[in-house]
Amino acid sequence: MLNEERYFDSNPAVRKIAKELYDKVKNLPIVSPHGHVDPKLFAQNKPFPDPTELFIIPDHYIYRMLYSQGYSLEELGIPTIDGSPVENDGRKIWQIFADNFYLYSGTPTGAWLTQEFEEVFGIDEKLNGKNAQKVYDQMLEKLQSPEFLPRTLFEKFNIEVLSTTDAASDNLEYHKQIKDSGWTGNIIPTFRPDAVVNILADNWKEEIQKLSSVENVDISDYKTFVKVIESRREYFKKMGAVATDQGVLSPYTHKLSESEADAIFQRALKGMATGDDEKKFIGNMLMEMARMSSEDGLVMQIHPGVLRNHNEEIFKKFGLDKGGDIPIQTEYTYNMHELLNAFGNHPNFKVIVFTLDETTYARELAPLAGHYPAMKLGPAWWFNDSIQGMRRFREMTTETAGFYNTVGFNDDTRAFLSIPARHDLARRVDCNFLARQVSEHIIDIEDAHNISYQLANGLVKKAYNL
Repeated sequence: MLNEERYFDSNPAVRKIAKELYDKVKNLPIVSPHGHVDPKLFAQNKPFPDPTELFIIPDHYIYRMLYSQGYSLEELGIPTIDGSPVENDGRKIWQIFADNFYLYSGTPTGAWLTQEFEEVFGIDEKLNGKNAQKVYDQMLEKLQSPEFLPRTLFEKFNIEVLSTTDAASDNLEYHKQIKDSGWTGNIIPTFRPDAVVNILADNWKEEIQKLSSVENVDISDYKTFVKVIESRREYFKKMGAVATDQGVLSPYTHKLSESEADAIFQRALKGMATGDDEKKFIGNMLMEMARMSSEDGLVMQIHPGVLRNHNEEIFKKFGLDKGGDIPIQTEYTYNMHELLNAFGNHPNFKVIVFTLDETTYARELAPLAGHYPAMKLGPAWWFNDSIQGMRRFREMTTETAGFYNTVGFNDDTRAFLSIPARHDLARRVDCNFLARQVSEHIIDIEDAHNISYQLANGLVKKAYNL
């Protein structure tokens, strides 16, 4: 099913150069500095469940497409918040998926799945309604074998580093188990404080209580809150973390006085905070996180521009991360002005900025990253993590920011088995972009080889201090 020259240019001259570049980088170790794979997977090292539990139920990339075509999430076995019944026959759910596999044609999900099926499972035919159960049985047999245990696949996939994403209050129990087991796989945590920073979230007080409990401190004011955040960062760093991450609606940044921040914190504790309070508090905490990064060296990541849970009916019934998050228009030049003026020239500070608003690539992000030494551009992310999305990213940022103010690729996935396919796609697209530049005499072949290595392996290590 897989053409060896997939994603390369149809022009034979460009395709030849792209293949030459790709052949040099295709087997480089995978560095995954940002993602959402559960560390419990590697701590327990138990066999994966059946194909439905592995591919469909945990992956909103897959079931959001089926939902858009009229299938209910109940039919697809997605658990409800209140425990009301959903389909629990994995074979029935898999049959729906197989019957509709054609829906993923032309999408990155389709590309990743096709590569996973063939290269990981050895499936040599396209999935469809007729062969659904046969393919299911082939996969199930493999999933029950020792060769498909998580740690074994981690080594087979040639993963050098895998970062997880962990709440501020997480005691990192599974990371400890991995380290204590003696296994040499490098799984590291990432500090994500969203749950204790988003003061209007329904469970914010509960998250503050968790944070208080894990640090054995009563967090009753803003000053204590900041000290606890600093302490948690220190703990994460001792456990191997190299970065923090914040998902925000807007990259607005502004430093509040301690008294202003505490007044908002107190209103939040009383359930009286407003939308304006939350915007100011998050903007202030971005400034605080930048200040902390300049002191402890953890790389700061900012993921802005998603309106979470746009489909309120689905959110109320099924909860977070069910495919209803939608990108919004985002502004960076004004919003990040205060943060970059305070820390953008700091020698010990690094901030990696992502976007879902492609209109900002050339207008704002590339010029900012092309000037401030602390700022680098994260790769095409989420909805833009696709063949055309990656091409547009390179086309719109390279002339102003260059290649070396970007940070390579990260897969940002919960789907562990998709990691090799995602990185392979990115390497192919980057090599094709470089091949076009060589064929148009913008860069020479020597530069292209050097850059292709950096995009696949070098830049990510430098950006994340790995």
